[in-house]
Amino acid sequence: MSKGKILAVITTQPDKVAGGAPIFAADSLEELEKKAFLLEKILDAMVHEIDQDTKVIVKH
Repeated sequence: MSKGKILAVITTQPDKVAGGAPIFAADSLEELEKKAFLLEKILDAMVHEIDQDTKVIVKH
């Protein structure tokens, strides 16, 4: 089975996120949704919600 790879993190709380993937900050939950789904399309990947304030883009 192939493992997924995290391509990006989108969050409204960038001070609580760290790691090797690019981190995109959003000023509101609405902006978080817009950025997440735009990156999903651009990267041809899937959005997964970690919590209300953080989503990850994963290539499966």
